[in-house]
Amino acid sequence: MDLDDTICYCFHVPKRKIVNFIRITRPRRASQVSECGGAGTGCGWCVPFLKKFFAEGSGEVVDGAANKELTPQEYARQRGDYISDGGGTAPAGAIPPPTP
Repeated sequence: MDLDDTICYCFHVPKRKIVNFIRITRPRRASQVSECGGAGTGCGWCVPFLKKFFAEGSGEVVDGAANKELTPQEYARQRGDYISDGGGTAPAGAIPPPTP
């Protein structure tokens, strides 16, 4: 995904904002990335990706599903599947999942 692609669809937070937030503020814990526009506090889909960006900003390597490069379309589709499977509830104003 590119820097201008949205990572947190609930609060419209792009990857660039998250990466810059981590670089500038140097949060001590991954959970503090939520201070970047509320990222990760909506449906929860982006949390593994936020943890990945935090670890990368700390010089660590993260294994798991968030480590796989996704296209923005695939990322949005997987978030839609996550929400429709009951994984989380997007707040009002969130970018809606794509229609199948």
